[in-house]
Amino acid sequence: MNECFSQPVTGVAGRTIQLLDRYSTDYNHTQIILGSRTRALNISSYNYLGFAQSHGGCADAVEEGLKRYGISTCGSRLEGGSSELHTVTESLVAKFVGQEAAVISSMGFATNSTFIPALVSKGCLVISDELNHASIRVGVRNSGAHVRMFKHNDMHNLEALLREVISQGQPKSHRPWKKILVILEGMYSMEGTMCDLPGVLKLKDKYKFNLMVDEAHSIGAIGSHGRGVCDYFGADPTKVDVLMGTFTKSFGASGGYISGSKTLIDRLRIRGYSGAYAESISPVVLTQIIASMASIMGVESVPLAVSSGASKLALASASSSSSPPHHQQQEHYHHPGPISQRALPTWLSLPPSLASGSEGQMRLRRLSFNSYYLHRGLEKLGFISTGHPSSPIATLLIFNPGKLIMFHRLMKDRKTPIVTVVVGYPATPLISSRVRFCVSASHTKEDIDEVLRACDEVGDVLDLKHGKPKGERWAVDEVCNRAVELVRIPDHEH
Repeated sequence: MNECFSQPVTGVAGRTIQLLDRYSTDYNHTQIILGSRTRALNISSYNYLGFAQSHGGCADAVEEGLKRYGISTCGSRLEGGSSELHTVTESLVAKFVGQEAAVISSMGFATNSTFIPALVSKGCLVISDELNHASIRVGVRNSGAHVRMFKHNDMHNLEALLREVISQGQPKSHRPWKKILVILEGMYSMEGTMCDLPGVLKLKDKYKFNLMVDEAHSIGAIGSHGRGVCDYFGADPTKVDVLMGTFTKSFGASGGYISGSKTLIDRLRIRGYSGAYAESISPVVLTQIIASMASIMGVESVPLAVSSGASKLALASASSSSSPPHHQQQEHYHHPGPISQRALPTWLSLPPSLASGSEGQMRLRRLSFNSYYLHRGLEKLGFISTGHPSSPIATLLIFNPGKLIMFHRLMKDRKTPIVTVVVGYPATPLISSRVRFCVSASHTKEDIDEVLRACDEVGDVLDLKHGKPKGERWAVDEVCNRAVELVRIPDHEH
């Protein structure tokens, strides 16, 4: 299994990536680096909007930030590690997600594991989706709060559990809970499924619990404005008490944030472990966050414009796949609009295409097209693929863990090598082994064609096509030729 994991790479984790070739003489107990490199199509990295690049407006801004601020602030947020860039970033994040305030952390995993203990404690109850990330589980465990699980995205099971815990109260004493916090993810990293936010908000209005949504994989990646599940479903972000997210996936950076009311965030700054004990985010990383986020939002002083008629057509054709059907929308989401130039560092200068927001919007549309195309292409070829078609995460179920190594090797050893992520136990149940594809806006339509053709060939060799009877499957050439038609099919008709 070591052949599949810990693959050393070099260079930028962009559309393609360079693999360091290696071999083993002891059945993969140890690996020997050969010194040669193989450039492979990268369908495995969290680079949803393609901002992980070594050139362009964001990279230029990072270079200027390095000259001005250096590498590190050499301290925690509460002990001399806060710079003006931290304040600017937190204000920008709050506006981006539609909340009053935000606090940032230097690591996405640590955002959950260090701030959740400041949200709940002994005498509180956490109700968690059964597929929530390990960082949430660690944070809840460290908090001392009681925890109950509900079936994944099952609102009936959640409501039944709420009725039980509210009526029964705390174990033994039966006193009322100090606080009930429901935690779920906007987009589930191993499934690619999206949370039922409208359903949860209806239950929240009825049972008056607190709600936390982890948007690590959804922020910047879904919704017509890239603002995550609230944007996608048209829900008011302030109805979600705590919005968490990371900068790793869509912004080409690192770290995470918690956003909510100013009262809540002020408390978390003091009570969260990250504020006192964790190194603050590097100024270089903060510059990348500011530049990429401003590129999505647009800067107020520059008019929003699309450069060509072809681009306008692309925007219009893809808009239907960026938002849910009209009957699903809450109609309470208010887009905050572009950011004011005064809210950014005075020295930061973005190219016109980034400052106008046009390039950010095009990246969102390309990501949406690629996501829908890969999801529906895999299904038409006959694979069992889970997840929402808007999700940049597409999973291909293999089931037999013995086939993981062969799938990884056959994809990598092709004429056009493709590097993939295969996932098995304990990250998934033993019999639910899978391949996880991560789509990027930097991928072209031809790149997705190549992935589908490779999956079609490898799927026949390893007998992985169990989603459709042979007579109902499409040929791979038909899938590639009818890509636009596949993307435009409404979700409820697919």
